[in-house]
Amino acid sequence: MSGPGSGGAGAGGGGGSAPGPPPKRKEIYKYKAPWTVFSMNWSVRPDKRFRLALGSFVEEYNNKVQIVSLDEDTSEFTAKSTFDHPYPTTKIMWIPDSKGIYPDLLATSGDYLRVWKAGEPETRLECLLNNNKNSDFCAPLTSFDWNEVDPNLLGTSSIDTTCTVWGLETDQMLGRVTMVSGHVKTQLIAHDKEVYDIAFSKAGGGRDMFASVGADGSVRMFDLRHLEHSTIIYEDPNHTPLLRLAWNKQDPNYLATVAMDAVEVIILDVRVPCTPVARLNNHRACVNGIAWAPHSSCHICTAGDDHQALIWDIQQMPRAIEDPILAYTAAEGEINQIQWGATQPDWIAICYNKNLEILRV
Repeated sequence: MSGPGSGGAGAGGGGGSAPGPPPKRKEIYKYKAPWTVFSMNWSVRPDKRFRLALGSFVEEYNNKVQIVSLDEDTSEFTAKSTFDHPYPTTKIMWIPDSKGIYPDLLATSGDYLRVWKAGEPETRLECLLNNNKNSDFCAPLTSFDWNEVDPNLLGTSSIDTTCTVWGLETDQMLGRVTMVSGHVKTQLIAHDKEVYDIAFSKAGGGRDMFASVGADGSVRMFDLRHLEHSTIIYEDPNHTPLLRLAWNKQDPNYLATVAMDAVEVIILDVRVPCTPVARLNNHRACVNGIAWAPHSSCHICTAGDDHQALIWDIQQMPRAIEDPILAYTAAEGEINQIQWGATQPDWIAICYNKNLEILRV
């Protein structure tokens, strides 16, 4: 994750001259959106390399989502589709379809959970999932997760203290048209206060277990097969709200969480509840994002208001982890979003101000 100077978009030899060395792949690509970027994620399909979706942060009802793709010949990002979204998206995810066998879907959370069919240039709303049928009031969704083992399952977290697990149906209609609809599989009161994040675990088959964090300062774990009880994995000693959680992609015993305005990331081991196994505290301002490596159980990336994205090697836990192994500084702004590409593990994406950058690690 070296700086921008480490790789140029070099051209080969010109005219009749001897061919020069092959052009070095760039280490960093940048895209400037028309608005401040808040949410962002990598597409997972193998046939859509270097495609991401970005959500705007505009403090009014009308917001946007944009799908961008890197042209590897010109080294430029171009917008493939832009569509309207009410309020800013709190999270964007593409269907976790690493084989490319499902319809090309992405989902967004905000006032409701929406599932979209990606197209160029037109992306179409497939379904709006609303569990509150009899009220004009809606409790905004803070986050959601899309189950990797069963892409028909999505879980949402809400400020109304609940988590909801949705089932998607994809019906192949006459011809090539696909209809997507959804139903509530279960809704549960997950916390005593607002729930800020939810994530499915790979444990136990990867379909039924998920965790959530919230304003009560706890990490709780649930099993869809036994919803009558939950397990508290961690409670912040000062009951500071926990904003984010992320499961290790290779070892389901580990998860990371970050508290509101905290400069450290806490690593937990579900086998040792309530005691962090590591604290990553090199950031000099609050942490906004955490992303585990998709291909390694011992690497995690963190990003924050100090303009830094840091990659950590946590192999030596429970010994203290003093320093990150790689650091990247976004000179122009506080990093508010970080994602590590599941199908391209060599690339990390960050957002700051109006910018998206992808960095080769």
